[in-house]
Amino acid sequence: MPDANDVIVYTTEPCGFCRQAKALLSARGFAFSEINLAKDPQGRAELVALTGQMTFPQVLVGERSVGGFRELVEADRDGSLEELLRPSSNGGPA
Repeated sequence: MPDANDVIVYTTEPCGFCRQAKALLSARGFAFSEINLAKDPQGRAELVALTGQMTFPQVLVGERSVGGFRELVEADRDGSLEELLRPSSNGGPA
């Protein structure tokens, strides 16, 4: 099970929006893991089951689907992306 703040970017090739999504995350200083499903039909089917989406990229934070590139940009603009990625302060030292 991924950590609540783990970012996973599902990509394919060629995919300009995938490159842009990774560039946006990198520019904001957010670490992410990339899973390239270019040659993995079973992985694509699993992604559709997980997110309900068949487009790339698909960005997940923990188990929460942010969506594709457009949704990632919107989350960045409205501040919700940073909120999603902010470390939890539950029970940690102050």
